[in-house]
Amino acid sequence: MSSYVPPGWPAQVHPPGSARFEETALAWLLELVPPEYRRYGVLRRYPVALARMAGHHVDAAVAAAREGFRSARVELGGLVPPHGIDAVLETYRTEGARLVALRQAIELVETALRGQDQPGGTRPDRPVTPRR
Repeated sequence: MSSYVPPGWPAQVHPPGSARFEETALAWLLELVPPEYRRYGVLRRYPVALARMAGHHVDAAVAAAREGFRSARVELGGLVPPHGIDAVLETYRTEGARLVALRQAIELVETALRGQDQPGGTRPDRPVTPRR
């Protein structure tokens, strides 16, 4: 059983190789996607697919935050006072950093679910098997 987790590993997910790793990874990933995703059994059977979808979902949120940051002054000018716009921009900065860290954590969990040593690496000796 492995107890090492890399920097950025989500606290809610047990270490890879532990008895509850996949169960806690699944629960954590389900919290990151829209609630409607819970009704699709395929995502519970194949947590690696859920990780992939969660990654895409957070990627879209990062893109939306970046676009919101770029356009906030123009879109909110005249509707929100300057100090309010500054606060909105700070919110985008804070949320953007949180989302980027979240995306990195998803990648770590997905890598572990795939049974790989490193993001982008492979371990052909450990195939991913579906949950029942």
